[in-house]
Amino acid sequence: MIVCLSSSNLPKLHSSPTSSNQTTPEPHSEPQPQKLKTRSSPQLNHWSRARAIRSGRKLDRPGHRSTNTVVEGNSPVHLQLNDRASLEPEKISDGHDVVEAAKSIYMVSDGTGWTAEHSVNAALGQFEHCLVDRGCAVNTHLFSGIEDLEQLMEIVKQAAKEGAMLVYTLADPSMAESAKKACEIWGIPFTDILGPITEAIASHLGVSPSGLPRGAPGRNVPLSEEYFRRIEAIEFTIKQDDGALPQNLKKADIVLVGVSRTGKTPLSIYLAQKGYKVANVPIVMGVDLPKSLFEVDPEKVFGLTINPLVLQTIRKARAKSLGFSEATRSNYSEMDHVREELEFARSIFAQNPVWPVTEVTGKAIEETAAVILRLYHDRKNRCSMPRIAKRY
Repeated sequence: MIVCLSSSNLPKLHSSPTSSNQTTPEPHSEPQPQKLKTRSSPQLNHWSRARAIRSGRKLDRPGHRSTNTVVEGNSPVHLQLNDRASLEPEKISDGHDVVEAAKSIYMVSDGTGWTAEHSVNAALGQFEHCLVDRGCAVNTHLFSGIEDLEQLMEIVKQAAKEGAMLVYTLADPSMAESAKKACEIWGIPFTDILGPITEAIASHLGVSPSGLPRGAPGRNVPLSEEYFRRIEAIEFTIKQDDGALPQNLKKADIVLVGVSRTGKTPLSIYLAQKGYKVANVPIVMGVDLPKSLFEVDPEKVFGLTINPLVLQTIRKARAKSLGFSEATRSNYSEMDHVREELEFARSIFAQNPVWPVTEVTGKAIEETAAVILRLYHDRKNRCSMPRIAKRY
């Protein structure tokens, strides 16, 4: 489950002025600093309660509130959080035993959150129990466009309550420092993805970073030639999907060939977003491949193959989602037919040994794309490549 909250979804929080004749006891009898109270977000509360209900958890009743301090520069920022008991990780009762809920990872970004999300997903790929077919007991939540300190503290509050880990990419050094100190105070495990590499590059270049996220109003970044190239590539790729307009195959940078459900379309779109014009051609038994496919530069063509058991599972799910009856989908997802179709594709690849064949089983789109782009640029730069079909 992935929940994405943008800054537009989180309401603007306002500080509540404190009357001069009101006093609030401070921990350790410290001098009373200026307070900045954070109001609870209705959207965040609603989201938290909905998740609790869906998980079968009992909702905590509001208890008395305590105040803890996060120092931001010289002005302490006070977080009004529930007592420590309510900040323990929530647990689910199955009627007999109390089972700890799936662990959560909060990803916070002042931009789109792309860097944080992909970094976390790449890291989760290193744990076998987090693979797609294993049922990973980890929930990831993306909070993008967080540019206000009060919004950040509200997310920290929720992370402390759920026992979540906080991963953040905050360009503003003061925001990143506030997130770090808040996590340290409440014992929240955290990782700053952007900070260390930004500091290292700044030291190497001898230039200070801007401290602004990409796309921020204060940054005037003109539309580059690369931007228009990506847009053109995406438009081309969409028009060429699933064998459409075969006469345009010569204009493509990369041509993907494979049987149905080997991930040709999502892989094409992913590559197009990187600026490559991609066409994909399906291999279907009884249907001749377009002649133009064999007229293009063979070094642009890449074959895709997949394990038959995995392909059958994908096709069964696809047929069921489309509402096909058992009789209708028997031929499409029957193992004998799947094996026969893969064997037919294998024979085509064997007849065209210059086409590299990439095994997509168990690979994320990014992994398959990395293999194809490596081969593509090796060929473009005239690196030595075997002239026989090979699986990658």
